[in-house]
Amino acid sequence: MDFLLEYGLFLAKIATFVFAFAMIVSIIVNARQKNAQGNEKGHLEITPLNEQFEHMSESMLLATMDESLQKAEEKKLNKAKKKQAALAKKEEKKAEKEAAKMAKTDDGAAEPATVKAKSRVFVLNFDGNISASAVSHLREEVTAILTQATSNDEVLIKLESPGGMVHSYGLASSQLDRLRKKGIPLTACVDKVAASGGYMMACVADKILAAPFAIVGSIGVVAQMPNFNKVLKKHDVDFEILTAGKYKRTLTMFGENTDEGRDKFVEDLEETHELFKSYVSERRPQIDIEQIATGEIWYGSQAMELKLVDDVQTSDEYLVSRIAEADVFEVSFVQKKKLHQRLGIAAEESADRLLLRWWARLTQDTNKQF
Repeated sequence: MDFLLEYGLFLAKIATFVFAFAMIVSIIVNARQKNAQGNEKGHLEITPLNEQFEHMSESMLLATMDESLQKAEEKKLNKAKKKQAALAKKEEKKAEKEAAKMAKTDDGAAEPATVKAKSRVFVLNFDGNISASAVSHLREEVTAILTQATSNDEVLIKLESPGGMVHSYGLASSQLDRLRKKGIPLTACVDKVAASGGYMMACVADKILAAPFAIVGSIGVVAQMPNFNKVLKKHDVDFEILTAGKYKRTLTMFGENTDEGRDKFVEDLEETHELFKSYVSERRPQIDIEQIATGEIWYGSQAMELKLVDDVQTSDEYLVSRIAEADVFEVSFVQKKKLHQRLGIAAEESADRLLLRWWARLTQDTNKQF
């Protein structure tokens, strides 16, 4: 028994030493990064998805054929690549020459000949939490795309979000509206869920695609809070709240709520709901807003019948079809974060997951599980 006690104390000392050492190292590294980078604002990462798809296809082809034929096939593929690259370069030079030529009009004025460029697809990823914190990156990505995209191009956003705070998702939707105002086609793909604020973002798109069992809808507004006033009274604890303005506070967690305050709170919820309904119906006039603005959710195939989405397919299926006819680029804004920021984000995401898990348990009648 004494041996086990001493061994446990030894392990505790080692763990304490390792933790202290790790903290010291992280502080030193963060200090150096701060001195070296200053105010790092982040940078764009642009990944050509056509090349990834071609490499995947070639790898599968070589891996599934007889070993005796692999070398010959690999040489054949390399030869085809070189030929394709040379042809692309030739076409590029030809396009430049045609663009440089001057076409004479009837009145003798000179106009540059127009050459239709190959369309491009810019892919964005939005993984939303309760506070829609990903909007800080979305705004940078949209700004970057607007510097290059034309009406001949397309923006595809892979959207996953169960919704959250009204003002946060209002801002996220406004970022996507910037693309719509510039006449750039926008497609939203929902593989898992785009509900409430998530659907508010999706409805901005010209086209919404959803996987067969993706969850969409939940066009409603909810607010809930506990009230500890009775507990405080039981223990003779007074709670005071001072305000200037009749409705500065309607419902509180610790004060005694009144019917008047409760009615005002519900009135505010109804007003927000009406704004939500107006926002959706303006962007998708083909839907019956009164039928779907009940707070209910639907799966992809059901949502298509209600015209909440335009087609039932996954983002992968759509991307593969677009890669065959356009240059596809994934655009992401990356920002290096310090240790305490990473820990804070991890804690926030963990809290979000915990809240959503408990919400799912409390509402199992509407959130079905397999």
